[in-house]
Amino acid sequence: MEYTAEMIAGLLNGKVEGDPGTRVHTIAKIEEGKPGALSFLANPKYEQYIYTTGSSVVLVRTDFRPVREVKATLIRVEDPYQSVARLLQIYEAARPVPKGIHPTAVIDETASVAEDVYLGAYAVVSANAVIGSGSCIYPHTWVGDGVKVGRNCTLHAGVRVYSDCVIGDNCILHAGTVIGADGFGFAPVADSNFMKIPQIGNVVIEDNVEIGANTCIDRATMGSTMIQSGVKLDNLVQLGHNVVIGANTVIAAQTGIAGSTKVGKNCMIGGQVGIVGHLTIADGCRIGAQAGIIGSVREEGSTVVGTPSLDSRKFMKSYAFFARLPELNRKVDEMAKTVEELKA
Repeated sequence: MEYTAEMIAGLLNGKVEGDPGTRVHTIAKIEEGKPGALSFLANPKYEQYIYTTGSSVVLVRTDFRPVREVKATLIRVEDPYQSVARLLQIYEAARPVPKGIHPTAVIDETASVAEDVYLGAYAVVSANAVIGSGSCIYPHTWVGDGVKVGRNCTLHAGVRVYSDCVIGDNCILHAGTVIGADGFGFAPVADSNFMKIPQIGNVVIEDNVEIGANTCIDRATMGSTMIQSGVKLDNLVQLGHNVVIGANTVIAAQTGIAGSTKVGKNCMIGGQVGIVGHLTIADGCRIGAQAGIIGSVREEGSTVVGTPSLDSRKFMKSYAFFARLPELNRKVDEMAKTVEELKA
């Protein structure tokens, strides 16, 4: 599908600078641009490429001022990165949506599946499960007993949703995601073995949540593990039993959060963060990648980094001393030597 610069500017409320009839049919990085491609310049450190890019059209900020000739047609917008995101959404919405129920799909007679739902090959919808209108259940996905899937959800290939879990509207679960596996509940017994504690709760996922591939969210021991509306989880995230993730929080890959910890709304958690159980993370907190959180973060809007975690400002001051340790050690040795000479 082709678009002209004028059409794109109309979609984005932008202003064309150059030939409004310039046509594009693909999107490319600005440093890898080619004829017929649309690129964008959002980060000033990539400005050098706008003068050499082969792309036909480039989105730039309204206040961008080139220092040399730019061959590409420019479209000036308030935020190039957001504008590209909007274009990609439009492109995604134009892609054909699969329809119908594959003959190998299995639907229990007590399940309720809306007429316009797509069920791929070997998908399974178990007893008393409910699949809402417009949802797509891709091949080899299993929806357990009593599960409720809302409207316009996408469960990609190989997703497993255990019994009695609830998924809201407009959610996306990527391939291999597991919702509602048993929480890690074991009680030590006298002979040094462990007794399994039955996990009888569920997982509740509210509306507009996206969960990355191979992420696992454990069911609650009792009650519900809660993922509130607008949360975005990356690939390979592990959330323990009875965890609560507040609305619009984003969590990057390989983060693990132990049981019963409550994370506030609008938080940003970097990759490979580890958070121990039974903690509280206040609203609006930012946790740097690979941080180890061993105590609650109670001040809203805090930024913490490091293992064990510290306030980011304290961490940077401490790291400045750490970087000087070899020099400080040398000075201590010199002082010790001087003291010994004075004693002699």
